[in-house]
Amino acid sequence: MTFNEGLQIDPNRVSGGGGPGMGGGLVLGGGALGIIALIATLLLGGDPGSVLGQFTGEGSGQQGGTTAPDHCKTGADANKYVDCRVVLTVQSLDSVWSTELPKQANRKYTDPKVTLFSGQVNTGCGRASSAVGPFYCPADQTAYFDTSFFQELKDRFGASGGPLAQEYVVAHEFGHHIQNLLGDINRAQRDPQGPESGAVRTELQADCYAGVWAYYADKLPAPGSNTPFLKPLTTNDINDGLSAASAVGDDRIQKASTGRVNPEAWTHGSSEERQKWFLSGYKTGQVKMCDTFNARDLGNPPGLK
Repeated sequence: MTFNEGLQIDPNRVSGGGGPGMGGGLVLGGGALGIIALIATLLLGGDPGSVLGQFTGEGSGQQGGTTAPDHCKTGADANKYVDCRVVLTVQSLDSVWSTELPKQANRKYTDPKVTLFSGQVNTGCGRASSAVGPFYCPADQTAYFDTSFFQELKDRFGASGGPLAQEYVVAHEFGHHIQNLLGDINRAQRDPQGPESGAVRTELQADCYAGVWAYYADKLPAPGSNTPFLKPLTTNDINDGLSAASAVGDDRIQKASTGRVNPEAWTHGSSEERQKWFLSGYKTGQVKMCDTFNARDLGNPPGLK
C-alpha cells in the first residue's frame, strides 16, 4: 500500500508530547506490550492494578516527547517515514469518517486529537508509558502513538512490516473515537474480561471500523483533490493489515507469554476474530456490519456471511 505521492500533509494535524494528566480513566486499544503484561498478570494471579497504573497515571517518571513532524510534506514522505505515514493516515481517516459517519449513522464526525510521543506521556486518562502501545483516551478524545511500537509489532510479535499493518493500528484507535461519538465506548468497562465480554466486543468493533476505513481510503478523493489518499489496495496490502490484527490477538499473545491460552482473561479477542471483523468492515464498507454488541457468534461476522 502506498499513498499517492502528490498529496499534501498537514503537520499541524498532530502534536508532540502530551497535556497535563487529569487522573484515572478508561483507555482503549492498548497495544501488544500492554496487553501481554496485563494478560500475564491475570493468568499468574498478580495485581492488575500494578499494570493498569500505566493507564491511569499512577507511578512516576519523566515525560518524553517528540516534536510535530515538520519534515512531512507530501504523500512521498508518508511512503518513506513512519511518522509522516501516521499523519497522512490520520488525514485519510478524517476524510472517510467525516463523509461516512453522517451518511451511515446520522452522527456528525468531529476530529480526535492525535499526539505522537516517546517514553511517557500525560493524558486526560493519566500518565501512560510506551509499554502500553497505541491507545485512545476518551477523556481528552485523543489518540496517542509512540511510533517505535510499529517496529516492536514486527520484531517481537511477528506482524508484517508492510505499511497497512501500521495503518491498521492507527485506524483501530480511530475506531475507538467513532465508538465514543456513537456512545458505545463505556461498554468495555462494564464487562472487562472474557471471550464474549464487552471489552472484547469493543475491540473487535474497532477492528471492523478500521476495515471500513480501508474500504474507502483508496476510493474517496482527498479533500480538494480528485485523487484518493491511497493507491488501490492489493491482496498483499490487506494481508499486511491482517497480520497486524493477528499479531495482537489475545490467544496468540497468551501462548507466547505463558505457553497456554485462557479465554476467560481475554480483553481484545482472538487472532482469528480480529482478522474476521477487520474483513467484515473492509469487504462491505458498512458501519452496520460492525455491530459486535448484538452478534451472537463473534467468530462469524455479518459482513462475511
